[in-house]
Amino acid sequence: MTRSFWFIIGICALALGAIGIVLPLLPTTPFIILSAFAFGKSSPSFRAWLVRNKVFGPMIADWEANGAIAPRYKMIATTMMVGAFALSVWMGVKPIVLVIQAIVLIAAASYVLSRPNR
Repeated sequence: MTRSFWFIIGICALALGAIGIVLPLLPTTPFIILSAFAFGKSSPSFRAWLVRNKVFGPMIADWEANGAIAPRYKMIATTMMVGAFALSVWMGVKPIVLVIQAIVLIAAASYVLSRPNR
């Protein structure tokens, strides 16, 4: 039962990561790393495929070797965070929501930017 749970988590995370490649508001790297972790607990063959994948493999390798996020992905992530916040301001979101969003985005950006580069 736990293998099935982790497999479903892996599939969902992989799907969200793949969508994140096309949809810039959704981050790719954290979902791919979560997918690799979940597949490691449920399906070693899926994890091996993911690690060998030309698109997703380097993200996983960088993370596993050094906890690293490539500068390109850092730039994309922080740009999208700023864009999402700017869109919220433009849409006239309530101030309390903006404050909460700002706190969460600052924490997320701090974490992403504090990770080592490749």
